[in-house]
Amino acid sequence: MSFDSLGLRAELLRAIDQQGYTEPTPVQHKAIPVVLAGKDVMASAQTGTGKTAAFTLPLLQRLSVQGGPHRLRALILTPTRELAAQVHENLRGYARHLQIRSAEIFGGVNINPQISKLQRGVDVLIATPGRLIDHIERGTVDLRQVETLILDEADRMLDMGFRPAIDRVVKALPRQRQTLLFSATFSKEITEMASRYLNQPVRVETAPPNSTVELIAQKAVLVDQKQKREVLSWMIGSENWHQVLVFTRTKHGANRLAKQLESDGLTAAAIHGNKSQGARTKALADFKANRVRVLVATDIAARGLDIDQLPHVVNFEIPNVPEDYVHRIGRTGRAGREGLAISLVCGAEHGLFEDIRKLVKVKIPTETLEGYEPTEPLSRDAGKQSRGNQGRQARSGPGRGSNAGQKPKAGASRPGQRRRSGRGQARKAA
Repeated sequence: MSFDSLGLRAELLRAIDQQGYTEPTPVQHKAIPVVLAGKDVMASAQTGTGKTAAFTLPLLQRLSVQGGPHRLRALILTPTRELAAQVHENLRGYARHLQIRSAEIFGGVNINPQISKLQRGVDVLIATPGRLIDHIERGTVDLRQVETLILDEADRMLDMGFRPAIDRVVKALPRQRQTLLFSATFSKEITEMASRYLNQPVRVETAPPNSTVELIAQKAVLVDQKQKREVLSWMIGSENWHQVLVFTRTKHGANRLAKQLESDGLTAAAIHGNKSQGARTKALADFKANRVRVLVATDIAARGLDIDQLPHVVNFEIPNVPEDYVHRIGRTGRAGREGLAISLVCGAEHGLFEDIRKLVKVKIPTETLEGYEPTEPLSRDAGKQSRGNQGRQARSGPGRGSNAGQKPKAGASRPGQRRRSGRGQARKAA
């Protein structure tokens, strides 16, 4: 099936073609006709499946058909600044041949330029809940004529505690509207939210709940916590990886790991909530342009990152919430491309990773690296043991063994050269 069979107007088809897309993804194929028909939608779509186009394309079609002066007719709520910027970038790309005005508003930046944009008139507003509430309280945004509300990554907005803010926003909207809810999972909380906000929604599902993208190769490497940094540096250098997205649990851990990787001769940058918006934007731009080889991120900061052809994702630390694993590895294997997701699992994280295996229902092969065989006992207590060790790991720091800080030449030699030469060869574990 091609995009022109979905009933999209010529200007949108031209923009799609200019971006190099030829066939709609499953979620686009299922959702676009339903949205064009004006129905509410409750869609379950994994990151990287083309969900942004699934709602922006039919939204632009409906807005362009109506025409008229620029007034706020569509509101897109996203959980993070990065996702808001990404959705806005995609929307502008699809709307390049249409007379549609759009704006993005989020916290961490001066509110006055945002007020100026709103005063000039916009058709589509992409916003994070907190900053939108700021504008509502200031009286600088008028939601009374909004015809379409889109909740993007609704599950993450709930995880981040935005439910009260969303409730407040919805109360300011007209009751007669179209509402689209997109979520990676259909949890009880998401289903309850849909029952409150949506009117007889059409359910769109393109993959089983919590499943992982088939094109992503997944594997786990068992390694002691103190050896993780050394193993990570060695893998990146020996395999000549470029554009590696690495996840940590904490902001301080992201900063520390980025500095340690720099000491190993790898260009690295950290991205998290404590970074200014300018620093986050620069780090992401450098990473996309291959000026930075490794981007170390926390879960919230990486939400919504859309990096073309990202080949590698590494879970330096296993997430405490199993669903976050799905979101993390969904950064790769996007738009039909293959990707590799590797998890470095220490003994205290064994229980957490077992919870992930149960959730995704996919066999994840486990390996050890010769010369880096783990010595830590395996803990099946996913909660107390892992979170209890997290503080101690933060103080001691990963990879501070005998070779921590030894710089590989050009980022390619093995950090653990003083160990026996057989190191690095993978062996299957039970």
